Amino acid sequence: MLKHQILPTTIVGSYPQPDWLIDRERLNHSLPPRVRAETLWRIAEPWLDEAQEAATLMAIRDQEEVGIDIIGDGEMRRESYSNRLATALSGIDTEKHGTAIDRTGKANPVPLVSGPIRRLAPIEAQDAAFLRRHTKRPVKLTLPGPFTMTQQAENGYYPDSRAMAMDYADAVNAEVKDLFAAGVDVVQLDEPYLQARADDAQYYAIEAINRALDGVGGTTALHICFGYAMVHHGAGSTKAKPKAYDFLAELDASVVDIISVEAAQPKLDPAILAELPSKTIMYGVLDLSTPEVETPEIVAGRIREALRYVDAERLWIAPDCGMKYHSRHHSLEKLKAMVDGAAIVRAEIA
Repeated sequence: MLKHQILPTTIVGSYPQPDWLIDRERLNHSLPPRVRAETLWRIAEPWLDEAQEAATLMAIRDQEEVGIDIIGDGEMRRESYSNRLATALSGIDTEKHGTAIDRTGKANPVPLVSGPIRRLAPIEAQDAAFLRRHTKRPVKLTLPGPFTMTQQAENGYYPDSRAMAMDYADAVNAEVKDLFAAGVDVVQLDEPYLQARADDAQYYAIEAINRALDGVGGTTALHICFGYAMVHHGAGSTKAKPKAYDFLAELDASVVDIISVEAAQPKLDPAILAELPSKTIMYGVLDLSTPEVETPEIVAGRIREALRYVDAERLWIAPDCGMKYHSRHHSLEKLKAMVDGAAIVRAEIA
């Protein structure tokens, strides 16, 4: 496990992309794309890589300035948390998309799997090297997990979803090993569909996750999620999140070191953390359903509640989810409150 100070702070994954980089109005009124969505970018292809690097540097510096302990790259190069890696694998039909039902019950275009899923070359290793080169603090990168990618694809090749998930897991495993080789301290798998498809998860999710992390030799995390709180579906608003997880205790049997849970917005009963006795908890203390900024005292109170069920040595402090759909201004203020709230509790238990 990564050595760190007590109650370290980190981001979950995404950070607000600048308006000059991506069309945030379009982004904010749709679910994260499962297939490539190049038209979201405001910068033309010849200059896009350089622009994404500039935005990544901004995200790194913002985190450093507010005092975040474990730095992420903010996922500035991604149209969504999953589609960059999911569409870069072989076995994906390049001529047409598939269709799958999303967690809101709507049909969406998704990768169509028409051959064996394989990772032919590193996909995010250059992102890892860039992040490692530009901060002296511990760093964390995220990847979509094999169960979620399976749920977000149409199977036109494999005999069943489990078989497809195992090949996704092998592809993720190769990518995770490359990220650690590039100097990343923590690699996190994003698996929101453990919650959205809890019944299917019972059959093969733990097997796929363990296979994705087999022999990786670094600190690993996994984020389960109720969905982005600030995405606006047309003229409507996001529905209320559940109050409890449907797939959580099962993760104690996984090889993952750290489990990231949302707690602030859903007002999660922290007693549920007792279901993960062998894991470190990355605990969500920032409600991302609103731009309203918590006070450090509110954050400290949420941390104290978690400490009733988890020792301080097993608790990390984070927002509920990614901050992609928030403004940079509100994100900075919320993260500063999180850092200050963690410092309050750290002083109390020192």
